Amino acid sequence: MSDLIKALERRLDYRFRHPALLARALTHRSFGADHNERLEFLGDSVLGLAIAGLLYERFAGSDEGDLSRVRASLVRQDTLHRIALGLELPACLRLGEGEARSGGAQRPSILADAVEAVFGAIYLDGGFDAARTVVQRLFTPVLTEPDLRNSAKDAKTELQEWLQARKLAVPSYAIVATRGHAHQQQFVVSCTVPALQISENGEGASRRAAEQVAAQSVLAKLKASGAR
Repeated sequence: MSDLIKALERRLDYRFRHPALLARALTHRSFGADHNERLEFLGDSVLGLAIAGLLYERFAGSDEGDLSRVRASLVRQDTLHRIALGLELPACLRLGEGEARSGGAQRPSILADAVEAVFGAIYLDGGFDAARTVVQRLFTPVLTEPDLRNSAKDAKTELQEWLQARKLAVPSYAIVATRGHAHQQQFVVSCTVPALQISENGEGASRRAAEQVAAQSVLAKLKASGAR
């Protein structure tokens, strides 16, 4: 086992009985056939259940809608990307030459997928309790951030509610551009509020993700301008 992988196990505070599972979790499809996409699929569900359990215990007075919004905030790409950087995953990824040259080791979508794949690998290696323990340790700093519930609110919903409260028309969204290959496409979407003559762009791995980023940019502009 390489020193990089041993160091990653220490950061995870989990030692694999079957190291091949961790190696697969860190393998992008560009590297070879034994890649991490199936583990990512599994890890996504493991992460969702682990986070749901943590939120159920932590926010006893919250309703389903609040818990769902907080969970969505915690398992989104931005949060997983931050965790990947904290685990120093870029140095551990196995990528094909082309993907490596194009900066794949720093791409948020690849890193977020790898984190989910690692959770899937831990589940297969040590069971759900082991995976939940690792998830809890990695996500505790995020769970303790101030105003977690408020920051987790869906940006599109928040913007729509802000506009409706002032009897303004809801924003419109449109795809401005698409970038990259089909399997790694990035969308650029505009969010426009004609009544306020505001338009901002957002980029994401899906149209929905890009819309959220654009809506958040409009909200930030409204707040910075002191709009009430």
